[in-house]
Amino acid sequence: MAQNSRLQKLLEIVEEYPQESYNQIIAKQKDWMMLYHLSELRRNVVEWLPIRTGENVLEIGSGCGALTGLFAGRAKCVVGIEANRELNHINEVRCRENQNVSLHCGNYEQIKPMLTEKFDWVIAVDNFMESAGEQKQENYLSEFLKSVTDHLKPEGHIVLALPNRLGMKYFSGCAEAKTGKFFEGIEGYLSTDTVFSYSKTELIEQIETAGEYDMEFYYPYPDHIFAMSIYSDEYLPKLGELRTNHNNFDRARLELFDETEAFDGVIKSGLFPQFANSFLVVLTWRGKHE
Repeated sequence: MAQNSRLQKLLEIVEEYPQESYNQIIAKQKDWMMLYHLSELRRNVVEWLPIRTGENVLEIGSGCGALTGLFAGRAKCVVGIEANRELNHINEVRCRENQNVSLHCGNYEQIKPMLTEKFDWVIAVDNFMESAGEQKQENYLSEFLKSVTDHLKPEGHIVLALPNRLGMKYFSGCAEAKTGKFFEGIEGYLSTDTVFSYSKTELIEQIETAGEYDMEFYYPYPDHIFAMSIYSDEYLPKLGELRTNHNNFDRARLELFDETEAFDGVIKSGLFPQFANSFLVVLTWRGKHE
């Protein structure tokens, strides 16, 4: 099914059916796009964040609303930014009863001048880079963090959820999600200058260059898209625990080795944070506006 017709089908579903029916629809359709956009499992990666009543959320890369409704049910107001017009419209339909949600179509660079308030939370999950704007420069993420901090309250939080380019699943044979090529991130994205992700070391360098933040790393497993467990530097996985490794639902993959055994090897060596499939980073801003 072509991309446009699948998006049209997705729009028809959110127009006609309540959220309580989505799991049945996913099971019947057996389509990756339906699973990705409609599954409640998408919320697992951020559902535990302590967003409180009275706080404001800026969601960059809001897509068709997999997470927007969750934020709307907790925060005082939610502002979403999405570059894709079709996805943004689907989110508008999903959030039509949420009076505290305001959605903008365009990339962050275009919408930024329209943002006049300060936020308690800036949340950027998975596809936020598409909604952030140009991403070819080497220090892209650092500049992005500096820019969104302009809209952050003192002691406010930035939450990033993104893949690790050196994640174990990519070594074992999962294709890079955006390009569909094997080992793309491991080799440094040699065939593209518009798609990239970071290793943990690279990510820390980008954050430290951006400003004054307290930094907390978490490790969603099997990844940040359908997280079933979330580890931290204080609570790392134990030997034999990482067994949910068939997480490449939308395309064929290689199986070059036993991922559980490989994960056990890096756990024994104290290297799990370097080879986790994804990162969830919570930054607390310690600076102040001039």
